Amino acid sequence: MTDLAQRPATAVALTIDGRPHAAAPGQLVIAACADAGAHVPHFCWHPRMSPVGMCRQCIVEVDTPRGPALVVSCMTPVAEGQVVRTDTPQVKRAQEGVLELLLANHPLDCPVCDKGGECPLQDQAFSHGPGESRFVEEKRHYEKPIPISDLVLLDRERCILCDRCTRFADEVAGDALISFTSRGNAMQVMTFPDEPFASYFSGNTVQICPVGALTATPYRFKARPWDLEQVESTCTTCAVGCRVVVQSSRDELVRLQGVDVDAVNWGWLCDRGRFSFEAVNSPDRIATPMLREGAGLRAASWAEALGVVADALRTADPSRVAILGGARGTNEDAFAWAALADALGVVRRDARMGDGLPLEVLALPQATIDEVCAARTILVLGVDLKEELPVLYLRVRHAAQSRRSRVVEVAPRTTGLAPYAWRAVTHEPGMQARAIAALLAEPEVAAQVAAGEVAVVVGRGSLIEDERWTLAAVAEVLAVAPGARVLPAMRRGNVRGALTAGLAPADPSAATPAVLGAAAGGEIDVLVLLGADPVADAPDPDLARRALARVPRVVSVDAFVHGSNAGAHVLLPAAIHGEKSGTTTNVEGRVSDVARKIVPRGTARPDWMIAAELAAALGLDLGLDSLPLVHDAMCSRVAAFAPARDERATRGEGVVTAHPVPLAAPRRGGSARDRSTYDFRLVVTRTLWDGAVATRRSPSLAPLARPAEVVLHPLDLARVGVAEGADVRIGIGAVVTTLPVRADASVARGTAWVPALRGDALEPLVAGARDVVDVRIEALS
Repeated sequence: MTDLAQRPATAVALTIDGRPHAAAPGQLVIAACADAGAHVPHFCWHPRMSPVGMCRQCIVEVDTPRGPALVVSCMTPVAEGQVVRTDTPQVKRAQEGVLELLLANHPLDCPVCDKGGECPLQDQAFSHGPGESRFVEEKRHYEKPIPISDLVLLDRERCILCDRCTRFADEVAGDALISFTSRGNAMQVMTFPDEPFASYFSGNTVQICPVGALTATPYRFKARPWDLEQVESTCTTCAVGCRVVVQSSRDELVRLQGVDVDAVNWGWLCDRGRFSFEAVNSPDRIATPMLREGAGLRAASWAEALGVVADALRTADPSRVAILGGARGTNEDAFAWAALADALGVVRRDARMGDGLPLEVLALPQATIDEVCAARTILVLGVDLKEELPVLYLRVRHAAQSRRSRVVEVAPRTTGLAPYAWRAVTHEPGMQARAIAALLAEPEVAAQVAAGEVAVVVGRGSLIEDERWTLAAVAEVLAVAPGARVLPAMRRGNVRGALTAGLAPADPSAATPAVLGAAAGGEIDVLVLLGADPVADAPDPDLARRALARVPRVVSVDAFVHGSNAGAHVLLPAAIHGEKSGTTTNVEGRVSDVARKIVPRGTARPDWMIAAELAAALGLDLGLDSLPLVHDAMCSRVAAFAPARDERATRGEGVVTAHPVPLAAPRRGGSARDRSTYDFRLVVTRTLWDGAVATRRSPSLAPLARPAEVVLHPLDLARVGVAEGADVRIGIGAVVTTLPVRADASVARGTAWVPALRGDALEPLVAGARDVVDVRIEALS
């Protein structure tokens, strides 16, 4: 703001380059200059991190009682009556001197550096540099590049010691795995011996590096900035909905960059969201419709494939048709398929895979991410945010670190957020309601909850426990803090949007577990999988496999062949992220746009188009012949999407909170049965590197997938009588499997944690519906 006549009473009045300006109290001079339109060159300063004054490039002139003085603008707060000048000869000479020193040892390898063309050092050397250097000595030479992680490479001779990467790792990510080593002229950025930069957020250091010292292996030597075309979009890898720039070269995705949206991601991305675009370019993509012929598949035209699907739907009883999935697509995709289901009378549909949250959570008073991070008390129930919603973890961690909020975490194991929590409590699966009730009864915790706003981030603590225990835990919180607002930690990218658009079960008999049970019992004739992989994602993969084997007609709309659609009768290739436009809904209900950047692989089509053409093949007119028509129909028929008509929603600013299904409030009380003293209660949770389809199809990420293992507390490992790394027998009665064991103090005593539920190692143990799963673990004889 620059109008001093209308400035708030708390604003600070100063003059910048001869023009009056009103700044916020405590604002730094460099930020005030940016607001006033006066560019100040800089390298080390970043608006999302603390200032350190390392590079000295942001020098400006400020009047003092002793006359004009040169100050570092990123370390100087604004003051009433302050006079700032950014373009004096003294400032120019100082900035030239700083650049001359920075370039004294810089290799000047712009023609081969990946940062060339978008490098602040390169740009400022032209705009603010001296033009020539007085330094003619031999420059430094280091081995290059050094892989400091599986995803990041370091060219030490390019580093200007701006402290951006090390500050991000320490302040923002909490993974202080890179730091300055040595002193003086030998100072450099380096990892610790035998400890790589294994952070879930390492790609952010590449993006914020002002030179080419840090580069990402998926992008290195792939393209130049002037070769790139880009659009702003939304990441759909998880449900946080981070804003991104999608960049392509020669019609191939080559990079994703974070965009700073204050309400969501602050410019940060997790490495899975940043680098999983490689899966879009995978040669394993389904490129044309496929029809089963005998034991194999053959390529078919779209007309033939849609005709086969239309015939199957036309002859089937609608009560024996089911649709599973939809969270992988856009809101428009889900709405089009829901409209087709309505026209056919299909009521069995669910965008969840049975491993997420119950719909009742969406009926509770909802919180936004900003409201969670501004609450006085943040209760995190069940979910490991760092593993499942990484950028939301960064936001909650920042709220705790800045002392705005106190975090209380109740989970089946110690999570990545626990070191920053005010209180962290672990519990056995099925006992979370009892644990949260006991915690809230403590006088100190009760006083904290009663002191101000309470936000609850609730997720599934274990994939193989009954979802009603999650509801009971939320009910305990609402009984003590009835004004608390809830943020449902739904993991899949657009599951909330798909449910809101109409892919929600009308009753429990239409939910995924019930549909799979009905299919296994021969009650389903046609099963449509919309990007769904129930064998990998449903809590009971054995049931999913039996269900798929029993259904006469399985139709899969997907981009890849996987365990659930390998035996499908019809495979329809779907366009995925970067190949289609629309909107998506994040974990808080915020609607933002998804943009198309490249042409879909082969003849792949968006899901909404497949639904519309299938309707036409059935002789139905849904009136959804183009994406604008689908979007307008969705906004007019579903009240929750009405804000999406507003142009602001496409910039990530429209939030919807309504849900079309009337739901009951969760009930208090209850807990799982007690376990035998000699048993271990099984905890199964998702991890960031869990071997998901996009991870396996991304060459840079595939090696990061976790191996199958069982993790015990060190004292429990001693009780079993085995050494770490040994194979153990884990089983229920006569059902036994073998897994390697690892010790980890983050696992609660008496529980056994399995980090992922992919593959068939645990299928015999989790088969069948149970409240909880107790297992025996024994050393191999």
